[in-house]
Amino acid sequence: MDINSLNLIIEKKISQNISCKKIIIEDKTYLHKNHKSHEKNKFHIKLIIKSDELLKMNKIESTKKIYKILDYELKKYIHSIQVLLN
Repeated sequence: MDINSLNLIIEKKISQNISCKKIIIEDKTYLHKNHKSHEKNKFHIKLIIKSDELLKMNKIESTKKIYKILDYELKKYIHSIQVLLN
């Protein structure tokens, strides 16, 4: 899986399950290329989501919801994910 395909999947899945005004997905994998735990074909993702729905939840609830939506991708293609809500 390449990062562009992964980004499309992430955006589609989140948009289908959460009411969002905006979703920004940043690939931060380059920051971790030299780490011992770096795995080829696993990405470091930063998600910035503008969503009133998620802002009404506490941080743990909103993060759990996102993790549940992206469960498969987290297991197969994402090494780490940073979630920012606004």
